[in-house]
Amino acid sequence: MAAMTGPQRIVCLTEETTEWLYLLGEERRIVGISGYTVRPRRARDEKPRVSAFLDGKIDKIVALRPDLVIGFSDMQAALADKLIRAGLNVFITNQRSVAEIFATLRLVAGLVQAGDRAEAWIAACQARHAAIAAASAAWPRRPRVYFEEWDEPMISAIRWVSELVAVAGGIDVFEELGLHAGGKDRIVHDLAEPPRRAPDLIVGSWCGKKFRGANVAARPGWQDVPAVVHGELHEIKSCDILQPGPAALTDGLEQLHRLCAAWAAKAK
Repeated sequence: MAAMTGPQRIVCLTEETTEWLYLLGEERRIVGISGYTVRPRRARDEKPRVSAFLDGKIDKIVALRPDLVIGFSDMQAALADKLIRAGLNVFITNQRSVAEIFATLRLVAGLVQAGDRAEAWIAACQARHAAIAAASAAWPRRPRVYFEEWDEPMISAIRWVSELVAVAGGIDVFEELGLHAGGKDRIVHDLAEPPRRAPDLIVGSWCGKKFRGANVAARPGWQDVPAVVHGELHEIKSCDILQPGPAALTDGLEQLHRLCAAWAAKAK
């Protein structure tokens, strides 16, 4: 086996980097992962869990002697600061759109000299996106989708999810909120606003806790929402859609497309 170049000992503070390095066949470089990691499942058995999302076990991370720590989003700024002050090299990405996710995958692949493998995976993924978009473009009607990332307060879809709803064949009823990077800027303050936008599908992914469709349907004034009337309240697990990496681009999108396609078939 050829000697590895690039970082040899990587700590991944979020799941999408771990999943990506495994997909690239570079998992031997990973020495620590987030405690929230569930993709791939075997990573939990093979790698020590050393961080949550907003904080981590600094002493344990330092003891792993990483030559690179990779994290995601401005929300990890405080954790990144602690690690930098501990003398570690820290790389934080802040991708929000589908295009930025692909760019980040390329960037991480470049760090581990896996550009060719990354391009093959990305090309196949983008081809699948194009096929899904083409199939849904032929539908006579496309479902209006309310995607809820959190319930109290109600937070609508982050940008990559909003974009994936469109690829899947749906129409994000809060598309304008998806343009905002922060969750606080995607809060739906008026309980009556989602019913006014009349979603045909309600998709919940409550950031790590189980989506309760019955609770959503019981909200005051929501009884006449088309999605509630027809029982179209569905969950996509956050690990499949709210990680800005491979999972969202594959399993998350496929689940959205199945929901939209099933609705379109009944709406003919």
